Amino acid sequence: MKKTLIVLTVISLLSGTITKAQPRQNAELFAADLSNADYPAGIWTFSEGILTATEDQCIWTKVDYENFVLDLDFKTAEGTNSGVIVYCSDTKNWIPNSVEIQIADDYAKQWAESPKTWQCGAIFGHLAPVKSMVKKPGEWNHMTVSCQGKQIKVEINGELVSDMNMALWTSAKTNPDGSEIPEWLSTPFAQLPTSGKIGLQGKHAGAPIYFKNLVIKDL
Repeated sequence: MKKTLIVLTVISLLSGTITKAQPRQNAELFAADLSNADYPAGIWTFSEGILTATEDQCIWTKVDYENFVLDLDFKTAEGTNSGVIVYCSDTKNWIPNSVEIQIADDYAKQWAESPKTWQCGAIFGHLAPVKSMVKKPGEWNHMTVSCQGKQIKVEINGELVSDMNMALWTSAKTNPDGSEIPEWLSTPFAQLPTSGKIGLQGKHAGAPIYFKNLVIKDL
């Protein structure tokens, strides 16, 4: 009987080792041929390592991510308003069902005069960056987005600009500091799942956005 239990235990352990998903280490978020992406045909293209879009349409990972660090470089144009989207549970209706890390040309008048939660490095509509670290249009920036459970941290060019505990955002109308949340962001962050697709926003507000060196690592 003892021998049988030992054999069953070993088989069980080996089975668990075989079936357990291994963490993805320093993988490209999107392949050069975009074979691992969901996106409208003809909108997003990779050229010489640079990913960009011709319209305001998002590109999405085909798989869900939970607990990860995403590193990428981005470059704005004059008036750029784009974003990195995480924890998306519904790509067809992503705006109230995800978290968007804002990318914007903070030097442009329309964004410089917008609410701080609309500026580069913000958790859009919810948490303003502690400082603006984005470079002028035409210069490359480095962004690191760390997501672990309900904790989201955003670094731009080596500086921590946003640090959020989603559990504190229990209302869909007001942020913890009392400021208003845009009405189209109708799901309280405390209720959002902490696993989902990762996406990039395309040519929004008429200005392009450029990405390169998109690397993801599971935690």
